[in-house]
This record gives sequence, C-alpha cells and structure tokens, in this order.
Amino acid sequence: MTKKSIHILAIESSCDDTSAAILKNDVVLSNVVANQKIHAQYGGVVPELASREHQKNIVPVVQQALVEAGIGKNDLDAVAFTKGPGLMGSLLVGTSFAKSVSIALNIPLIGVNHMQAHVLAHFINDENQNIPEFPFLCLTISGGHTQILKIKSHANFEILGETIDDAVGEAFDKSAKLLGLKYPGGPLIDKFAKKGNKNAFVFTEPKTKNDLDFSFSGLKTAILYFLQKEVKNNPNFIKENIYDICASIQYTIINILMKKLKLASKKTGIKHIAIAGGVSANSGIRKNIKDCEQNLGWKTYVPNFEYTTDNAAMIGIVGYYKYINKSFDTENTLAISRLKIND
Repeated sequence: MTKKSIHILAIESSCDDTSAAILKNDVVLSNVVANQKIHAQYGGVVPELASREHQKNIVPVVQQALVEAGIGKNDLDAVAFTKGPGLMGSLLVGTSFAKSVSIALNIPLIGVNHMQAHVLAHFINDENQNIPEFPFLCLTISGGHTQILKIKSHANFEILGETIDDAVGEAFDKSAKLLGLKYPGGPLIDKFAKKGNKNAFVFTEPKTKNDLDFSFSGLKTAILYFLQKEVKNNPNFIKENIYDICASIQYTIINILMKKLKLASKKTGIKHIAIAGGVSANSGIRKNIKDCEQNLGWKTYVPNFEYTTDNAAMIGIVGYYKYINKSFDTENTLAISRLKIND
C-alpha cells in the first residue's frame, strides 16, 4: 500500500544536460534543466567536458528543483536516476549523486532506462498532452537512437525496428555540419526548411534488410558527395540554396521515418501512434504525424516540447511506476552506457 502522495526526486545526466525534477505521484512540480553551451565550439559533445559540467551543475540544479516544487529534502520518498544508456562519465555523476541522496535520507533508489523514460514521458499527468492507450507504437527518435517500439504496458517494450548505423539525430546534425551550420544543427535545418522547396533536390533513401530497420549513414554520404559536386561547379552553391537544401534533406529524412512507421502500423494493426525523443520536437515530423490522424485514422500522441529533449521529469514518471511496484535498486547498482531498451 503506497502513500497517497509520493514525492520523487529525479535526476537526468545521460549526455550534456543536467536536469532535476520533483514529481508528486505522476504530476511534475518542477523540472529544471541546465544546458552545457561549452560544446558548441567543438561541434559536438565532448564526454570529458560533459562530466565536469555535470559535477558543477548537479547540486544547484537539485536545489532549484526543490525550491520550485516547494518541498524540502526530508519530504522525498525516493530518488530516481538515469542508469543508462548514455556517456559513462556523465552517467556516473548522476548515479553517484543519487546513491548519496538515497543513503543520506534512507529512501529507495530507482535506476531508470533513459529510452524507456522518453516513451513514458507521455504518461506525465499534464493537461496539454494525452495519455496513450495500450498497445501503441512509439517512434523513438533522438541523437543516439532511432527505434519503432510496440508498447504493451509500462514495462513491456518490443523492438520492431531500429537503426543499423547512425541515429536520425546524427543524420540531422551531420548534415548540418556539412552545410557549415552551428551545433546543434538539427533545429537549424528545421528552421531553414520552412523557407525552402522540399522537392528542389532528390536524395536516395537507403535500403535495409529488415523493412522496419533504419539506415542513415548512406544518406549522409550521399549528401556529402552531392554538396562536393555542386560546390565544385559553384563555390556559393550552399549559401545560395541553403533553404532548399535544408528542406530537401528534412523531407527525405521524414519520408524515411514515416514510411517505416506506416508499415509498422499496417503490419501490427495498431493505430495508436506516439513519438518520443529529442528529434520529436522537429516541426516537420510533428506535422506529418498529425496529418495521419485524418489520412489514416490514427490516434496520435505528441509530447510537450519540454518532455522531448533530455529532462528529469521523464525519469521521474518511470520512477513513480517503479515505486508503486517496489522495483528498487541497491547501492551496488551500476551505470551502463549501452543499456538496452528492455533492460
């Protein structure tokens, strides 16, 4: 029998964002995120710098989360943290801090799978988002992952398809780098694509052995060769055509995602469709998903923007369900950089 109100401190430190949240049952009281701007000058996340920044940020971020939630540390019933997957140095900071809190306050420790958290962010009790019905399909798209999952329950995830090389977030960011755009480049491609012609340039869509798997490394190479050829003929080609190039790249990537997702829906007969992960903030993807409600009769679930990128609220909602089921970890639990979705 659980208490009527369960207060969970959640910590997310899988990559370069330090985040802490307080949840009261399935309601988010606070969700604080400290971004690390230092990586922009390197064109990508530097693992050693990320872990150092987490060490600087974690205490003030947790303190701010408690203040915004209006509770004290002694009101906490459990501490949840990202166990993996992610950068090992970054994960260790959050794991060590969570263990210390658990021991100091004598409260349960709950390890959370980062990718499960992206999916279950849909179950945060928020008036601005709908809660999916089981079973549903979830297209999980981020900087490190691209998967189509069949979600049977809060703890039952089946992989129907996944990337065999680059994740979709990498495809966006690497394409942006080829165009000379600043890191992170994915949001810039989305921004510029709105002003361009999506049919201006055609890029070949890579094939995969499993028709629900993804491949993006070949697309990146095709874009590279295309740009090299055009720039050789016209040194100002990228500058003169940036909007059309971005629109064409985004159109190709979204087309790949949507074809696979539509096929998964057809194969399973499931029409409850969700998206999750940082790339689900992309406006083109959101529009294409919503269009399927009218065109294909889907019931779609699109998370709030604040729950798409890495954040502790999504860790907290998994922690809440694990708390109810008394699925706790010991102080000997370890961070796992390559943790699988079903682990």
